[in-house]
Amino acid sequence: MKVVVGMSGGVDSSVAALLLKQAGHEVIGVFMKNWEEEDENGVCPAEQDFRDVRAVCDRIGIPYYSVNFAKEYWDRVFTLFLEEYRKGRTPNPDVLCNREIKFRAFLDFALKLGADRLATGHFVRTNENGDLLKGADPEKDQSYFLYMLKQSQLKKALFPVGSLTKAQVRAIARENGLPVSEKKDSTGVCFIGERNFKKFLQTYLPACPGDMVTPEGETVGRHDGLMYYTLGQRRGLGIGGRGDGRSFFVVDKDLAHNRLIVAQGEDHPLLYSMGCVCTDATFIGDPLPEGKPLSLCCRFRYRQKDQPVTALRRGDQLILRSATPQRALTPGQSAVLYDGDTCLGGGIIQTILRTEQDVPAAEQR
Repeated sequence: MKVVVGMSGGVDSSVAALLLKQAGHEVIGVFMKNWEEEDENGVCPAEQDFRDVRAVCDRIGIPYYSVNFAKEYWDRVFTLFLEEYRKGRTPNPDVLCNREIKFRAFLDFALKLGADRLATGHFVRTNENGDLLKGADPEKDQSYFLYMLKQSQLKKALFPVGSLTKAQVRAIARENGLPVSEKKDSTGVCFIGERNFKKFLQTYLPACPGDMVTPEGETVGRHDGLMYYTLGQRRGLGIGGRGDGRSFFVVDKDLAHNRLIVAQGEDHPLLYSMGCVCTDATFIGDPLPEGKPLSLCCRFRYRQKDQPVTALRRGDQLILRSATPQRALTPGQSAVLYDGDTCLGGGIIQTILRTEQDVPAAEQR
């Protein structure tokens, strides 16, 4: 089988390529460059990553290429990322990148090369039906980021490290002399890397400062722009010496008046909600039956443990009612549904249902 492996220069995709080669497949390594800009130190991280890809491919003994998807990334991912921040929401561009770039633009590229399958280093598994299953390592499972894919795409994909733990992946890399065996995992949004996120956003979006106020209306500080803050945030507020001395947390955003709502205490009631309404509902296989409440599990953020919910689909909306209060549900983030180990799909959090009274009202929409 001819397999094109999306190689990032990290240990996961490197081991994926190695395992496929050891299994006897014809393997081609391809490095995707999705971002052209240098970081704040004048360094282009992609150049070092591609050097690592070359070194790994030479060690394994497979050919390698580089392909530039920067324009596609800008048009299909980054413009939507900026638009969400303009609306005061907190988007997850990695989800869109997987749908629009890795498993659309890159999959098309791989098939044009004559590949039978596309492979990546994601910690997920699939079956013959094209279902998306959680990775074997619960600490590294990445199904949350792939919920926007379809069975037709997953049937053309391989995930060689999905049945391994991260420790096993690094051990395989060391045993086979891969030069990235100890390379640290990338963190944060892929195109921002280690840069200061606030400074990065300021490059593309004008700041619009305003007041920080308590739920009771007391002004306690100034914010630099609603886009720089997310619900549940504690760091960087610059509020001290007030009230009972407890830390302040972001509990809401008043977009109409450009005010950031903050409250004291990590257990403040406004930090918790009973569920949410999601838009842009998408499903890997068959959609949930419309108008029929189902008992499923949900992750409202990456690495969260499965949360029991009642899920109700109405058109492209999902109304999710949690069995327990959820902390800091954030508009713009993804809510991803599971039935056991199977990832069903999900949607984008649009409206927070703070109380039990809000839930029945949402179910009537």
